[in-house]
Amino acid sequence: MKISGIIWLEAIVEKLEQKHSVFQQEVVELFALSPHYRFVEKGHQVNENLYAALGRTESGRYLIVFFVLKSNRKALVISARDITANERKRYEAS
Repeated sequence: MKISGIIWLEAIVEKLEQKHSVFQQEVVELFALSPHYRFVEKGHQVNENLYAALGRTESGRYLIVFFVLKSNRKALVISARDITANERKRYEAS
């Protein structure tokens, strides 16, 4: 999957930092470092589905980022958090 850019909503950026201690730069790094993508669910808009990107940041932190892939190939970030033990096993097995 090719992501051409990231769309940020101010409320989401604040939530990521306050609730999950995930910063914008970490999400940018994850997308740049070839994460594993998985389909999550069909979107409310045609051809705009929800996906998850699992990967590691440059500092080695394992994250999962949920995003809507827009028709212009940009990722609208919805949420991001540390991955669970089960998600990490699945990530490392692939």
